[in-house]
Amino acid sequence: MKPTFTKIHEALNWASSFLEKQNREPFAAELLLRHHLQMSRAQLYASIRDQWMDEKTKEAFIEDVYQYAGGTPVQYLMGYEFFYGRKFEVNEEVLIPRPETEELIEGVLKRKKEHFSGRSEKLNVVDIGTGSGIIAITLALEDPALRVTATDIAEESLEVAHKNAQNLEAPSICFIQGDLLTPFLERGEKFDIIVSNPPYIPEGDIENLSDIVKDHEPIRALVGGTDGLDLYRRFMDQLPHVVEDHALIAFEIGVGQGENVADMLQKTFQHKGIHVEIVHDINGKDRMVFGRF
Repeated sequence: MKPTFTKIHEALNWASSFLEKQNREPFAAELLLRHHLQMSRAQLYASIRDQWMDEKTKEAFIEDVYQYAGGTPVQYLMGYEFFYGRKFEVNEEVLIPRPETEELIEGVLKRKKEHFSGRSEKLNVVDIGTGSGIIAITLALEDPALRVTATDIAEESLEVAHKNAQNLEAPSICFIQGDLLTPFLERGEKFDIIVSNPPYIPEGDIENLSDIVKDHEPIRALVGGTDGLDLYRRFMDQLPHVVEDHALIAFEIGVGQGENVADMLQKTFQHKGIHVEIVHDINGKDRMVFGRF
């Protein structure tokens, strides 16, 4: 039966209750309501008791609640997600930004400052598999001393990233379509910092993911082969040819993959005396691997 609410608080109560019964996250009701009313959380709760909803807004809100209950991610319904305090457009061609990747950004900026202290000229950075552009754009905005390049194998993803860079007025970022580091091998280009959040979920684990993830987010951005490590292995073949003599490498990884990826880096750059770190996220899970020499 179609809901009959007319006020904001009634809409929120209906949607929260409905989503809970559908085994979905009730908080999504608030996110969708704020999106359709174009209100901040403070504005929503300041007017929640008195304000009425017009019929057009009500219909659109109800439709999105039903869509989310059916498995469509809230971020795709709204068309955006916030990352590092900034609003990034997203669609089903790109992975939805995760909070853990903010920790990767912080780790890169911290180690860049330590590793390249005293360096006056701009550093060349490349973000491999940029997706919506969150890593490349955030690094460019947070540190103007970086000259940023970003690649993705999918043209559709690069279109989203390029639009986000324009919307956020990021300093000039060079977007290139290509498979991992192949474009730079062909051009003989080298970088001071290489960062990537590649697909790292083992094929066999996909079925265990929420339908919200596996049925809507791009599989190419999720699956990393049988054990989830295929992309890291390919990186090890290419990295020695595209890193400068003094470099920083940063990977986001899946839980339990830290030792394997760290070992790959150690073996690949043993001759350079690489220093490798496995870093845990805020939840205490291995989430990042950094290598520097």
